[in-house]
Amino acid sequence: MADETLIFIKDCIRRRRIRWTYHVNMRLKGRFIPREAIVASTESYEIIEEYPKDKYLPSCLVYAEYAGEIFHIHMAIDVSGSSVVIVTAYRPTSERWREDFRTRRRS
Repeated sequence: MADETLIFIKDCIRRRRIRWTYHVNMRLKGRFIPREAIVASTESYEIIEEYPKDKYLPSCLVYAEYAGEIFHIHMAIDVSGSSVVIVTAYRPTSERWREDFRTRRRS
């Protein structure tokens, strides 16, 4: 399922079928992550966590790299609307993530 989801996500991003939540717009500004970094990093996308029963739509956490920076993007998958919803994005920290920034540390 992750492979199909990743193909769908990349296609939506390339076609600019993206909805940006108010939350992510505020967070990106404060975290100095430009929208263009999210759009331009599609080739590096890897789904690292899936949340099929998320509140409104199935969603996933995506690992991405852009200009030497690593960040995570939480995306909701709107198959019926042929789009993705960018919920939030952040730079992972070594306190919460292992060295590869793809695996959570256990609490």
